[in-house]
Amino acid sequence: MGSAEVSTETGARRHSRALARPRHRPRLRRYGLRQSLTAYGFLAPALTLFAIFGVYTVAYGFMLSFNRWNGLSPEWEWVGLQNFKDLFSADPVLAPQVRGAVGKTAIVMVALPVLVIAISLPIAVMLNSLTRLRATLRTLYFLPYVTAGVGVYYAWRFMYEPAGAINTLLDGIGLGGLVQPDGFLGSTSTALPATLAVLVWMTVPLGILLFLTGLQTIDDSLFEAARVEGASQWTIVRRLIWPLLAPITALLVVICLREALQNFQLFLLMTNGGPVDATNVLGLEVYRLAFGRGNNNLGLASALGWALFAVALALSLLNLRIMRDRTRS
Repeated sequence: MGSAEVSTETGARRHSRALARPRHRPRLRRYGLRQSLTAYGFLAPALTLFAIFGVYTVAYGFMLSFNRWNGLSPEWEWVGLQNFKDLFSADPVLAPQVRGAVGKTAIVMVALPVLVIAISLPIAVMLNSLTRLRATLRTLYFLPYVTAGVGVYYAWRFMYEPAGAINTLLDGIGLGGLVQPDGFLGSTSTALPATLAVLVWMTVPLGILLFLTGLQTIDDSLFEAARVEGASQWTIVRRLIWPLLAPITALLVVICLREALQNFQLFLLMTNGGPVDATNVLGLEVYRLAFGRGNNNLGLASALGWALFAVALALSLLNLRIMRDRTRS
């Protein structure tokens, strides 16, 4: 068989393949469309719920922040940016309350991440150095985070009472000068630190778990090399562990900022903002504007909620940017 015959036969085969391809394309398209419709059919219930309880709720709350509404009247009253002005400056009664809540929230925002990191990192380093009982201790440390919140709040409330466990313990060990006759939640000087201690106690287990997870991804040879060079444990933590755990630290700071800005159940159930608004944080102020101020105004509550969201988003982005730059350097 000559080369001309071979090339002719090869060209004929290619031509037949080219003619056959278009016949299969409609079938493949129909099969792909059927697969896509099946996938979207399975996703439809979740997407519908997300659209109703997510997108619609967010859009509804955003529009509500520019209106006045008590939750019962059939119509909204459009006020534009007046809600935001009243919250921070225009209203002579409401603005001081909000500014006071800003101050309390700022204290929690600074103290919570500092205390959580300062407590959880050493415990995580200690747990990582153990070879026995690590899983058991990790479970015990994590229990406060998964325990039902309402029960924990009331348990701490009982311990903070005038005849509670903490006053009894202080009096029993000879520290009667620290006993609070009105209870730790009944004094304006101790109410906020007492509630902050509970929030720290509940957040530290998450910090321990995150730091321990990060430590277990670090090669042990780095620690051994540092010890061979004569580095102390403090130097290893400061020079080696801390920089390597910067991304986890950034995540933990974001979580603590979210808790400080949005958590209101703790303050609602333990103090309801008292005494004399000593524990009235912004998250609780949103709830009180909507349901607990007498003249319920869901528009003001929504406006303050969106202001909190903007602050939380800005702080989170700033924190992530700082940690990213520090990691690169």
